[in-house]
Amino acid sequence: PEILKKALSGLSSRWKNWWIRGILTLTMISLFFLIIYMGSFMLMLLVLGIQVKCFHEIITIGYRVYHSYDLPWFRTLSWHFLLCVNYFFYGETVADYFATFVQREEQLQFLIRYHRFISFALYLAGFCMFVLSLVKKHYRLQFYMFAWTHVTLLITVTQSHLVIQNLFEGMIWFLVPISSVICNDITAYLFGFF
Repeated sequence: PEILKKALSGLSSRWKNWWIRGILTLTMISLFFLIIYMGSFMLMLLVLGIQVKCFHEIITIGYRVYHSYDLPWFRTLSWHFLLCVNYFFYGETVADYFATFVQREEQLQFLIRYHRFISFALYLAGFCMFVLSLVKKHYRLQFYMFAWTHVTLLITVTQSHLVIQNLFEGMIWFLVPISSVICNDITAYLFGFF
């Protein structure tokens, strides 16, 4: 912004860089406190959003490498399995922590009562779609991408599930590790100048 350029105009480029780093440090700290202020439900949604973005990034790597093979339904199946695994992991967890809300809604009671069966049926439907999408020339590649999707799910969903479990056990178990990482990053960013 213009105000910042005018305020820093008399400084050398090295000290301008330091002041910009300081301002960005304060911005990151403010955003961290804002995120904490939003509460545990919003933090859970934030973790899920980060999980989906990480999944998207890793799946896109595999898709770009093998894009020329025209694998049918690869992206659709990947997102289907993400939905299935998230439903499996978070269905019972959310039901336990939001029990009063779930007991009021009859549709949600059905989803919770038959949670494991619905999870199994969703996964089985995805597996059947995968088998139906197999192309004779690309069996090895399709199974490779199937494994790629499942390893990606293991990496992203398991970690985010454990973070959310910690979040529901108490905010302190979420805040201490996250604040340690944030403080480390901020100090490295700020004092990396020297």
